Amino acid sequence: MALGPESASAPGTERVVISVDAMGGDRGPAAVVAGLVDSIAQYPRLDVIVHGDEVVLRPLLDRQADLAARVTLRHADRVVTMQDKPAQVMRHGQGTSMWSTIDAVKDGEAGAAVSCGNTGALMAVAMLRLRKLPGVNRPAIACLWPSRNPGGFNLMLDVGADVKAEVEDLLQFAVMGASYARNGLKVARPRVGILNVGTEEHKGRAELKEAHDRMAAVAAVGDFDYVGFVEGGDLPSARVDVIVTDGFTGNVALKTGEGTAKLIADFLREAFGAGLMSKFAALLALNSLKRLQRRIDPRRVNGGVFLGLNGTVVKSHGSADATGVAAAIGLAYQLAQVRFLERLAARVASAEAAGQDAARMRVDRAEADRPHTVPGTGGNPTE
Repeated sequence: MALGPESASAPGTERVVISVDAMGGDRGPAAVVAGLVDSIAQYPRLDVIVHGDEVVLRPLLDRQADLAARVTLRHADRVVTMQDKPAQVMRHGQGTSMWSTIDAVKDGEAGAAVSCGNTGALMAVAMLRLRKLPGVNRPAIACLWPSRNPGGFNLMLDVGADVKAEVEDLLQFAVMGASYARNGLKVARPRVGILNVGTEEHKGRAELKEAHDRMAAVAAVGDFDYVGFVEGGDLPSARVDVIVTDGFTGNVALKTGEGTAKLIADFLREAFGAGLMSKFAALLALNSLKRLQRRIDPRRVNGGVFLGLNGTVVKSHGSADATGVAAAIGLAYQLAQVRFLERLAARVASAEAAGQDAARMRVDRAEADRPHTVPGTGGNPTE
């Protein structure tokens, strides 16, 4: 992933440490270790703290000689399962690999955390241990969406941290998403849109309309361009770089996109495997098919980033294989390397200060416009 123009990368000799939960995925620790092997080979400055059951992980790690000098194993007795409820994990999660993974970021040992585990539990533990950035009302999960933009991706948030979003949340999502686009996608001046049922200003819920009315002022502080409302068809388009929405809508859109990509891949396999001539046609189109596969492969963009926390956390898809795990670790590495959290915190603080100033100005204007009465005149407005 490219580095943004706002970024200040860590010095070239500085090691970047990522904390990885090896126990939470559907495919088990073997897939995580295989992803570690790919990541270590790709990033020479990457070191990893891997958390989980030593009895299970030690044999897997010992088979990979390249990992010995760059991977530290930290034993954790317990695992957060996909069935565990977030509230239970918050109360009783100490000693789990997920908790230990987040604590390594909290304690400053690692620059970012990666887990394939239970999304709700991971957000709950991250909120509990890392806390929110000052000024952030509600954290968001941001995901990458394949698009026609030059960089190949758009960014969408929230995609599941919370099912709802108020006006202030949508405005903060825009600031956080624009900062991510600058630092992670090399977009000098991100274009931000609000996902709605139409592009017309009169459409949508009341909070969307209010966020739309206030977004121009936020854009000036957040250093992005606001393009207005966008529709579902704009998610993969070149019209916008950052799509802002609530977690319910964003999660439905994300899962729909993943399902559609898989459906297209299945249809292509069926079509080109239907007969001898079809297989011959597939052979002729092999290079084009491989390019298409890479373009729509959700494993390449695996990793939703928790934005708004006092630490960087990347949520890998629970069913991720080695390719998907490596993509999530690579994303965490890139964000830690450019010190993304510092940049994000500064943007949020600036936006919060500007919002407070704007709120005071609105109160002052309202007070100035309100009719005043002259004492002793029975409440008649002044001339």
